[in-house]
Amino acid sequence: MRALALLLLATTPALADDAGLLKCRTIRDASARLACYDALQVPATPRAAPAPSAAAPQAQPAPSTTPEQFGLERKQAFTQLEAIDSTIPGRFEGWGPNENIRFANGQVWQVVDDSKGFHSIDNPKVRVRRGALGAFYLEIEGTNRSPRVRRLQ
Repeated sequence: MRALALLLLATTPALADDAGLLKCRTIRDASARLACYDALQVPATPRAAPAPSAAAPQAQPAPSTTPEQFGLERKQAFTQLEAIDSTIPGRFEGWGPNENIRFANGQVWQVVDDSKGFHSIDNPKVRVRRGALGAFYLEIEGTNRSPRVRRLQ
């Protein structure tokens, strides 16, 4: 019963405004209708902050934005890196589906799409950039193809 009373108290100002809005909607002259809307009183009821509950999620710490953590975070934030740069040490002959590629910085990325690429180069520069919906794409020096990858280490 108490909840019903609180609900009625909270919605009464809104109901009063609805009557004024309905009255203004019936006015045909545009300038008179606008004047009617401008004359409406907006209730100044402060909104109470919701009470914390046991089921409320706790604030998550901001994910690390260091190159070492790139690709390992679970949730995206606006402050995350958009790309990282490295090299693939030694001779690189290309890639295929599910192939693991180790970077000079120690990171290991796996090709997760069905793409294949044959590209023979020594110590190529690489860039992993963010794509849509949490995807990562590997850009390899000397090729215009970008396989989709996922970070393993």
